[in-house]
Amino acid sequence: MIDKYCVIGNPIAHSKSPEIHPVYAAQTGQELVYERCLAPLDGFEATIRRLVAEGYRGANVTLPFKLEAARICTRLEERAQAAGAVNTLVFEGGEIIGDNTDGPGLVADITRNAGVSIKDKRVLLLGAGGAARGALLPFLKEGPREIVIANRTVATAAALARDFGGYGIPVSGIGFSEIAGSFDIVVNATASSLAGDLPPVPASVFRPDTLALDMMYGNQATVFMDFAAGQGASVRDGLGMLVEQAAEAFAIWRGVRPATADLLKTMRP
Repeated sequence: MIDKYCVIGNPIAHSKSPEIHPVYAAQTGQELVYERCLAPLDGFEATIRRLVAEGYRGANVTLPFKLEAARICTRLEERAQAAGAVNTLVFEGGEIIGDNTDGPGLVADITRNAGVSIKDKRVLLLGAGGAARGALLPFLKEGPREIVIANRTVATAAALARDFGGYGIPVSGIGFSEIAGSFDIVVNATASSLAGDLPPVPASVFRPDTLALDMMYGNQATVFMDFAAGQGASVRDGLGMLVEQAAEAFAIWRGVRPATADLLKTMRP
């Protein structure tokens, strides 16, 4: 029987994951089926139980279920524990194992696809929600010089900084109005781009050698990307992060990591 996987969310029709994983399967010689699964907003756990009963081997989880996915797992990997959220599930031996590949996908896109090292760099993370939390541990493992978390609610940024303050690297949480100086890497982890808005970040954070990355992606550059490019920064959207996090999930499930460069080129508008 061919192994089955899916991506679960609500809504789910927009997900590009079913376009990505069959390409990885063909590339690596793996036989699998990958589908979309629409879960009722009040029926995520029941949906997972059904998938396990039907013999699925694993699943990706997207909005709005990443936090609930972490709660129903019987075991969480380190990255999922740190993120407090799960986007990759493994169904194995009666267990539901949760992992989070969003942060590793972001790091892989920056270091591999953009060719920018994070080591000894000054990093600005805009936003202090789940997307920012998921990125912090993978970023810290790359050895940056400093990470500054800026958020509208200072207390939220400060609390997040405290949660990740034990890795020997300075992590601070501040308000947007307190941002000072320029940064090597600026990541927009807010949802502002969904509404076509710009987070209140000063132009002075960008230099010509700054990499500015928006976790959102679409057919056009986001307002954040346009603003950063206007200050001379190099810009990226979140498509590379999506492709790389999918490769990490595929490697967890199948034990082989697919190459991503060609797929990323074909998916880029």
